[in-house]
Amino acid sequence: MKILYKILRQDPGSRQGVVIATSALGILVNFLLAGVKIAVGTMVSSIAIVSEGINNASDSASSLLTIVGTRLAEKRPTRAHPFGFGRVEYLTSLIIAVLILFTGGEFLISSVKLVMNPHPVSISYVTLAIIAVSAGVKLWLGAFTSKKGEQVSSGALVAVGQDCKNDSLVSAVTITSALVFLIFHRTVDAWAGIITSGFIIKSGIEVMRDAVGMILGKPADKALADELYKEIRATPGILNAADMMLHNYGPDEYTGSVNIEVDHDKTIGEIYSVIHELQLQIMQKYGVVMVFGMYAVDSDDPEQGKLRRYIASFVAGREHVVSYHALYLPPDREQIYCDLVVDYDLRDRDSLEADFTKYIKEKYPDCELMLTIETEYV
Repeated sequence: MKILYKILRQDPGSRQGVVIATSALGILVNFLLAGVKIAVGTMVSSIAIVSEGINNASDSASSLLTIVGTRLAEKRPTRAHPFGFGRVEYLTSLIIAVLILFTGGEFLISSVKLVMNPHPVSISYVTLAIIAVSAGVKLWLGAFTSKKGEQVSSGALVAVGQDCKNDSLVSAVTITSALVFLIFHRTVDAWAGIITSGFIIKSGIEVMRDAVGMILGKPADKALADELYKEIRATPGILNAADMMLHNYGPDEYTGSVNIEVDHDKTIGEIYSVIHELQLQIMQKYGVVMVFGMYAVDSDDPEQGKLRRYIASFVAGREHVVSYHALYLPPDREQIYCDLVVDYDLRDRDSLEADFTKYIKEKYPDCELMLTIETEYV
């Protein structure tokens, strides 16, 4: 790998360098396997081995797609795409998923045809030995590529690794079926092919599901969100933080927003200096562009303390209600502001709103309730 990094002029410590070097290794290994198989197949006049070689050469397309996708994802933002092109990598994963599904579908069709129209198996131990070596190499390449993909959060590399593992699975089934035929004179390759194609199609669906999920929008990395909450809540002048949203525009590319609770006696100038410094700190440390909203809180008001305990009692005894925040009781005592956080299993928000309103009115009949019911986004 060190030689590849030098030849390709890539930094082994950078995400782009790891993705491009690993993909280049995949192309190199596939072409070496293709060259050996085509040469040996030609010498022994084996169409099966030559076909295997051609298949290996075509497998390089997935790795090439990953390199192209990574290059495109690194393009600078433009007026038309101000958040950059990071999501191109998810499209790359989607294309590779389609290729995996196509391979599985093609293998399924050929296996079904073989069940309907069986023909004699013609295979030699030389062919089996070459396929076995190839399967071992592809299994190693698949595991290595997937591991690198997981390390740098590259869905495309993980997908390529899965594609390599699928190839080794197909080869293993071919070898097993051939050995059964050579030893027991029974043909099982067609049925084995149908079962194997099912596994390949399943893996393609999983890769596609992950890629589509990232394009549509999945919850942000929980560990990152927890770290950000910890950083924000530890900042002097900030009493609490909630309602965090993290928008993903490519692997490790986030913009976000969060609401913070501050003392209602603080001036805008005092709050600004705290928020501005915190924004820069989060950007430098986590690479997240964060925007802040604010809730006013009067933590010294005894009546608000009573109200907090009263609402906490409701939350503790209510299914599907996770927590509450943004609680504020103005000095005129005419409104009560409160946000309830619920889980995604809650089906009837209207019923919850009616019950909570009734609960509040029992103790604060003259106050207008300003209630927001929301879910967590991270």
